[in-house]
Amino acid sequence: MIRLQVLRARDYPRMPWKNGGGFTEEIARDDGEGLEGFGWRLSIADIEASGGFSAFAGYQRVITVLQGEGMRLLVDGQASRPLLPFDAFAFNGASQVSCTLLGGAIRDFNLIYAPLRYQARLQWLEATTRLYSSASVILLFAAASGVEVAVTGADTQRLDLYDCLRLEPGEGLQELEVQGRCCLIELTRREHLCVQPQKQ
Repeated sequence: MIRLQVLRARDYPRMPWKNGGGFTEEIARDDGEGLEGFGWRLSIADIEASGGFSAFAGYQRVITVLQGEGMRLLVDGQASRPLLPFDAFAFNGASQVSCTLLGGAIRDFNLIYAPLRYQARLQWLEATTRLYSSASVILLFAAASGVEVAVTGADTQRLDLYDCLRLEPGEGLQELEVQGRCCLIELTRREHLCVQPQKQ
């Protein structure tokens, strides 16, 4: 049975960064409380000045600039390419990371997940897109107002800026049609990837 939830940007809880250097708006997570115990977590952060990032050992991170001129990361001593709006960049959560802003303050979008528990896929969509997914959890984060998501077996959902649709389709392949700029995140639990041996 399909489980569908629309998360509104106005309702996201605000919490301090792990290193105390700023604040994050949490969009969604699978489990846990505070900054511990989750298998995956989506959030928005405002970065007002260059500086260090919190460490998340045991996690993989994917970050995307939403607003502002962009930034460059230094990850374990290696400089990233300039990260401009809607250019996703992945790095190990245990790495030592700092950012240098390319202009003024930015707002960014973050996926953090535990690769031993979840397989993740993230992509940014702009035009009308029809897609199929067998992921355990499908998340669509709107980077513009008026994003529409048609889900087979459910009503069409309209998302405003920074709203997020959370879909848990259950078994089988889920069909969606998406209109507007948004981020598609597919998360599959590792136990669902195990192939059972056939009985002879």
